[in-house]
Amino acid sequence: MELYPFVLWGAAYCFALGACLASFLQVVAQRAAVPGSPPFYKGRSRCDSCGHTLGAAELVPVFSWLFLRGRCRRCGARVSAAYPLAEACGGLGAALCFWVFPFQWGRLAVALAAFFLLFLIALQDAYTMQIPDLYSLLLCLPALGALWAFPETGLAARLVGAVCVSLPLLLVTLAMPGAFGGGDIQLMAVCGFLLGWRQCLAGFFLALLIGGAQAVFLLATGRAKAGQGAHMPFGPALCAGSFLSLLWGGRLVTWYLGFFQF
Repeated sequence: MELYPFVLWGAAYCFALGACLASFLQVVAQRAAVPGSPPFYKGRSRCDSCGHTLGAAELVPVFSWLFLRGRCRRCGARVSAAYPLAEACGGLGAALCFWVFPFQWGRLAVALAAFFLLFLIALQDAYTMQIPDLYSLLLCLPALGALWAFPETGLAARLVGAVCVSLPLLLVTLAMPGAFGGGDIQLMAVCGFLLGWRQCLAGFFLALLIGGAQAVFLLATGRAKAGQGAHMPFGPALCAGSFLSLLWGGRLVTWYLGFFQF
């Protein structure tokens, strides 16, 4: 109880930083998705409608969009709610990392690094339905760091985790071309090493639930139609499931196995 206020303040601080970084990562993903856009490190953010260069007061994550009621200050054009939603998700993810691993600096660093890379991968796949090899390669860094930060999961369990989901996905794709993308397979190989086989399976199960809910929502709202050739990005669900499993996968596996103990 004595540490609770510090954990609360730490989570709030991580939320603010996470929202700012999420805003930046969204720019990275968006500019990579639009041909002819300048690199993310060149040029300032502008209104998509009138080209107005956004000032500092218009770039405060979440709050600027709410204060301006989702419109450009100059021309009044609507600004997509995807911006504050992504920023809020980035802040919430960072806050959850601190909440689950308070003052455990090694675990917190790995969790935050993995979260923001998964967040970038999810955004990129949502915009382009592609996962760049570079992003999966960068995710290897926190995966290797997990060997030190999470020693309770041994190297053997991580090596099994690297193939326990990715290999079946590869076999399904070979049997049914286009079932899964190569980026999805690479992503689950890295996430399997990051999590270990138990938590990787838990994360994939969560991803199936999240992806299923996403498909139902898209069909119910008419944003997608069922039929041959219909596709949706599965990367965001895989990233969300892997991240949730990194935080609570061990507890989920223990809870599930408890049903078989008599």
